[in-house]
Amino acid sequence: MELFISFVLLALGFVMLVKGADVFVDGASSIAGGLGIPQLVIGLTVVAMGTSAPEAAVSIAAALKGSADITIGNIVGSNILNVLIILGLTAVILPVAISKSAARIDLPFMIFITLLLLFLGADGTVGLTDGIILSSVFALYLTYLFIAAKKGKIADNTHVKKCKLWQSALKTLLGLALIIFGSNFAVDAASAIARAFGMTERFIGLTVVALGTSLPELFTSVSAAKKGNADIAIGNIIGSNIFNILFVVGVSALIVPVPFSPEFIPDTVIASAAGALLLVLSMAGKGKIKRLSGVLMLISYAVYFGFLCI
Repeated sequence: MELFISFVLLALGFVMLVKGADVFVDGASSIAGGLGIPQLVIGLTVVAMGTSAPEAAVSIAAALKGSADITIGNIVGSNILNVLIILGLTAVILPVAISKSAARIDLPFMIFITLLLLFLGADGTVGLTDGIILSSVFALYLTYLFIAAKKGKIADNTHVKKCKLWQSALKTLLGLALIIFGSNFAVDAASAIARAFGMTERFIGLTVVALGTSLPELFTSVSAAKKGNADIAIGNIIGSNIFNILFVVGVSALIVPVPFSPEFIPDTVIASAAGALLLVLSMAGKGKIKRLSGVLMLISYAVYFGFLCI
């Protein structure tokens, strides 16, 4: 009976995520248009932080409870999923354009901080000093984004329907609430189902919990791409991955030292490789992640999943 309830909650979570993502993208893109803020900046900040809220909640709670494998596994697993599965699926549905500023700065920066996490965790722990470093780099990155946007270095090629600011803000908050609650239902239900089948905590963190907390990014990115807001789609993924490492792991480490198991070293390397693959495919596609590239990304995740199951 408990397993049946878990499946019902999982389905409910999916429904809330689908509707929430749709409303959230409309609201966020409308705010960008109304305030003259580039879509990419909104995607890299507001949308990315909003859709990463589940990762933050799950990871920080896991760190406080001493479930280190869930904390690191959730973040690393989510970042791999975000690139290979979410952008892969989005590209299969509709080609995703990557702006020059994202390809030249944000994507390489995402790869850099993934390697930074690997370096900081190489001694077996992401401690207080590491947390300060990650949080400081995050603050510097946000500063860069807003300065670059103000100077007009980040272009906005997306045209959206503008609404009153209060209406856009209300839609954004409503969509975010549905995303967070839907994700919580999905994660809790998926974790219960996974444990019922005897899966390990590391496997759960890297796959089930990672997929559950990445569902907001999935539905938000697909929804944004279908609405023609490509900068929000790509900005959401890159921004979420940056936010996951710098803010979520950073804050977790400020609260309590987060053990970094040697088992996560290959996973973190793969997360970096996924970012490098995205960069190469965007260059090969002349600024676009096309359908064939999306299929290649999905196949790459299938190979990684097979590695996990060995």
